[in-house]
Amino acid sequence: MSVGRTRPPEDDDDRTKVVEHRTETRRVEPQPYVAPAAAGQVNVNTAPAASPVWTFTRVVTLFFTVLEVLLLFRFLLKLLGANQSQPLVAGLYAITEPLVRPFQGIFAVAPDAAFDIAALIAILFLFLVAALIVALVKAIAGRTA
Repeated sequence: MSVGRTRPPEDDDDRTKVVEHRTETRRVEPQPYVAPAAAGQVNVNTAPAASPVWTFTRVVTLFFTVLEVLLLFRFLLKLLGANQSQPLVAGLYAITEPLVRPFQGIFAVAPDAAFDIAALIAILFLFLVAALIVALVKAIAGRTA
């Protein structure tokens, strides 16, 4: 904004006139035209593609989450006293047995106990392993990028 002042010569009665002139400039950015959405129109996602680090961490997280959910189902089925001869229950126990076996015997629990502490420890262990892998990948990728 610029302000200009002019002062005319003094009159006979010693009055002064002040004239102000102000100029203001504004910059207006053009806005793109957005057409109204029509029926059957498909929105296209123009977001940038996911980075390999993001994809890898999502795959690792998904894999370990599936294992943790299977172990949680095992824990709940044992807690509720599910029939171990039923094929679905037997299959779940067979799939999760290799994940639980390293943690069996840490605490003195009867083999027929309904509370499967080894499954809970395995869930915690897998959660920590997944977090460690994701953190390492992000740290390594952050250092080289």
